[in-house]
Parts: sequence; C-alpha cells; structure tokens
Amino acid sequence: MDYWAWAVLLIFVGVGLAGLEVFIPSGGALGFLAICAVVAAVIVGFLQGPGVGMAVLLVAVIGIPVVVVLALKFWPRTPIGRRVLLGPQRQVDVLPDDPRRESLKQLEGRIARAKTKMLPSGLVVVDGRKVDAVSEGMPIEPGQKVRIVRVRGNSVIVRPVPEDTPEGPEDEALSRPVDTVVPDPFDEPPA
Repeated sequence: MDYWAWAVLLIFVGVGLAGLEVFIPSGGALGFLAICAVVAAVIVGFLQGPGVGMAVLLVAVIGIPVVVVLALKFWPRTPIGRRVLLGPQRQVDVLPDDPRRESLKQLEGRIARAKTKMLPSGLVVVDGRKVDAVSEGMPIEPGQKVRIVRVRGNSVIVRPVPEDTPEGPEDEALSRPVDTVVPDPFDEPPA
C-alpha cells in the first residue's frame, strides 16, 4: 500500500474520531486519537511528496472544523444532547406574578380539612376558604386533617397529618415552649 493511501485512510479515521468525540463522552480519548491520526496522516502524506502532504494538511485544516461544527449542530437531537441541554421553559416559570398564585403560595405549611374524598384530587377548606388540592398519591377521607406541603403553579399539594396536629403553620412550633411540642423526658410516667 502506498503512502498516499495510508494518508487518506488516516485522515478519514482522524476526521471520523473528531466527529465521534462530540457524540460519545470519552473524556478526551477519542479527541487525542483523532489528533494522533491526523498528525500521522500529514506526516505520511509528506513522505509521499509535498503535493500529497499539502493536500492532506488542507483536508485536516478544513475538514475537522467542518465535521465538528456539523456534529455540534446535530448533537442536541441525540439522546446525550437531550439529557445535557436544558428543555424549553415551562409557561408557569415565565409568567408574571399572579395574585391568585401568590395567595395560594401563602398557604404552604398550613393545616386544612378535606371537604371531599381525595383520590387524589378534591377540595380542602383552610380558614373557611375552599381550595382545589391534590394529595401526594394516597387517598384522603372527607374531614381528615391535611397539611399543604407545596404549591406548584395553581396546584395545591397536600399530605394527611394526624388529628392531634395543631392548627396553623408548621413553623409555629418553633415559637412555642419545647414542653408543649415534645413531652419532657424527665417527667415520671403516671403510676
């Protein structure tokens, strides 16, 4: 096999590896191999003659950037590209502040009562106000106490809590004396 055939083969291998470097996360190994193949192609091309060497060098200087740019253009459509790049913004993230959403956001942490059976959605009543809500996946019976754990957009997400849970926001426990929140460990049990 002549030197020019080896030069052409090595330049195709180098350009192909440069394109693969964009698609396959190799930690730079494919890029290093691509550089080695291109340098070897240029050396072997100059061993054949100055004309072949300059042609291989020209293909390397023009071909590798073109292949990399084309690969980067198609990269967002690949499975890896879709995982790495951010998706389009959701409508709720870019909308201006909505008074209804702000009033719902202030309900986070509050205790409410289920007005209807929630499988998983239904109505809850908090401070005399009826609010559409969704449970975190478990069914909730009418009249059961729930805590509003999150408000996402216009969705109110609730979780059932024990009946002896005090009314009011969750952080209210921090402002009360500790012996009203947790029993005193040094008190003797009743006989």
